Order: sequence, then structure tokens, then C-alpha cells
Amino acid sequence: IRDRQIAMIQPQRPLEGAPLYRVGCVGRIGEIQAMDDGRYNLILEGTARFRLVRELEVTTAFRQVEAEIWDEDEDETLTHAQRGGFEREARAFADSQGYSVDWDSVERLDDRSLINGVSQIAPFDPASKQALLEADTLTERCELLVQLMQFYGRHDGGEEIVTLQ
Repeated sequence: IRDRQIAMIQPQRPLEGAPLYRVGCVGRIGEIQAMDDGRYNLILEGTARFRLVRELEVTTAFRQVEAEIWDEDEDETLTHAQRGGFEREARAFADSQGYSVDWDSVERLDDRSLINGVSQIAPFDPASKQALLEADTLTERCELLVQLMQFYGRHDGGEEIVTLQ
């Protein structure tokens, strides 16, 4: 852990040594909480995405990779219609899930903070979260997030949810 930063990447399947997805995220450690069983909970703030170049052969407790930081267009914003559509869908989704949201605070967020923040906290399955992480642009991530909120918001729990692969 350098500069209180750590990189995280998911395996493609929940098996020991399973191949890793091609995109992960670097996060700054904000808080560390020691658990009674010797594990730790880390509160991370995502700072950058990265593309996997290759996995390294190491004998450490953690898998290690060579990666390239994903350059992002920090100036990209949503159109007024995209932002409005997203906020309408987010309200409907929050209502369907019984969430209490401070919408005045949400409206003050910039587009990137809003879309990335909702992508991180939304209760989607790991494959859906990975798809959000891999979306090339903020606009693509927003569109996928709307689709996922529509799907999960309309699901009544009476049937099995099919995850994105």
C-alpha cells in the first residue's frame, strides 16, 4: 500500500486462482476497521481505473498485476436531457427500493461524482458493477446505470435475477 492507495480487481468467477477481469480500480484508503477475526474492512474512495496488462507470479498473500492507468476525459459532462433522465430514473429506483435520499444534495453533485457515486453504491450484482466499471465514457456508464436501475427497480423478487456476463 503506497500513499494509502490500493488497487482492486475482481476475479471472473468465485474460485481460487480464477482469471481476473481486464479492468480494475485504484482507491485511496479513507478508513481502516480491524475485525475480530483478523480481517480488515477498508473504506475506499475510487481515484482511477486501470487496465490489466498481466498478472505477476508472486508468493505473497495477495495477487499482483502489472497495469496501465486508464486515462479518462475529466471534462466530459452529460447533456441536460441525460442528467434529467438519470435523476428521474434514480428517484423511481430509490422509491422502488425504499431508500431515503437527500435529493437537494444529489442535485448539487457534478455529473462525474453523481454517476460514479451511484455506480459504486447501487445494490447490483458483481457482473453488473463490473460492466459499469468497464464503460468507456461517463455517458455510456450513465446509460447502463439507467438500464440497470430500470431492471432492478422493476424486479419484484418473485423470480431469479439473471446477471450480465
